[in-house]
Amino acid sequence: MNHGDVHKFPPGFLWGTATSPTQVEGHIENEWTHFTAQDGGHCRIACDHYHRYPEDVEWMSELGMNAYRFGIEWSRLQAAPFAPLNQNELAHYVDLLERLKAKNITPMVVLHHFSNPPWINSIGGWTNAATIPAFVDYVQKLVAALKDKVFLWNTFNEPDTYACVAYLLGGFPPQRKWKLGQFRKVISHMARAHVEASRILQRDGIFAGRKPEVGIAKNWTFFHAYKKFSPWDRATAFGCHYTFNKFVLDAFLGGWRRRASTFIGLNYYGRVRFHHFRAMIPASGAPVKTLKEFGFVCDDMVERYPEGLEKILPYLQQKFRLPIFITEHGSASADENFRARDLHENLTALHRAMAGGADVRGFFYWSLLDNFEWQFGYTKKFGLLAVDFADEKLPRTPKPLVEVYAKICRDNSIPVSPPV
Repeated sequence: MNHGDVHKFPPGFLWGTATSPTQVEGHIENEWTHFTAQDGGHCRIACDHYHRYPEDVEWMSELGMNAYRFGIEWSRLQAAPFAPLNQNELAHYVDLLERLKAKNITPMVVLHHFSNPPWINSIGGWTNAATIPAFVDYVQKLVAALKDKVFLWNTFNEPDTYACVAYLLGGFPPQRKWKLGQFRKVISHMARAHVEASRILQRDGIFAGRKPEVGIAKNWTFFHAYKKFSPWDRATAFGCHYTFNKFVLDAFLGGWRRRASTFIGLNYYGRVRFHHFRAMIPASGAPVKTLKEFGFVCDDMVERYPEGLEKILPYLQQKFRLPIFITEHGSASADENFRARDLHENLTALHRAMAGGADVRGFFYWSLLDNFEWQFGYTKKFGLLAVDFADEKLPRTPKPLVEVYAKICRDNSIPVSPPV
């Protein structure tokens, strides 16, 4: 709805932020613990969110957020397959949930965000079908412990990204390259695990009459050819779209499997265009100067494409008839004016899509903190709060975008006019 100089969002709309355990917690034992990123960094301390979460919850509250999407690290909770949950670690996450509740911040819990317990990795990770019952057992025990505190459950974050970068591009552990069969196995096994976990969550997660909500978070990237009449680049773009978008969506939501989800999480950042088989984005090493000469508008990762939201949201709505959460959107850049414009353009596109009928229930900005951005280390600055990693106290400092986003959260609206 439009109210003069602002676009209003529906009452009860969730405005939040997002993190993942490996990227922010530190003091963790999974396949990333001894991984060295491109900048020489590692995740062994990260942002120390594991100890600093009370302060970080205070920041969320101060910024007017009413939602927080975060992961519960499987490797902390189970020391072996089908083992009982570690009660000390469970108490840690319960305390986090209680603090969120005290601040009227709705949690969305992610059960798998690019990491596994060592004993899962030792059997081949998600390429091994034996991982499915182990994961389902973990979910069953966790929902029994937390059903009175959580009703939004996100089983898998970006299974497409995880499987692609781990088994096709070699950027994530176990750093395999061009193992298409393993990529497909990972997607297939995760999709089966999602269906089984969802059945348990929807059956056992009911508390005080409130039914839980369950979904995956699907990263959607548009793949296009830079020159429309380049047959090879068009073929490359189509192959990427088929593999990373269509195949993954069909695996998790195709046919009867749609009933395993009560919502769709959409992680949206932009698009990739190909020129002579090359992905023209900073994350793939395309020179910034060349990208500017081509007229591409990019952050430090991908080309920005706000109008894509107006394409993908109606498509998902019409195809699956499920409510949608924007489970991640953000930009990595040192230029805060750029980030403010990017946020406004994408939220404006989101508002138009909702006005056109897309049932979107919330928006989670990625990320609360500058953090360990996987294979890139600490060079990609997505945070609303800067973290000084050179200081052992890891102080948090709000960036200029904080003021912009905090006003949006508090007012449940965005200005019609873009920031200057």
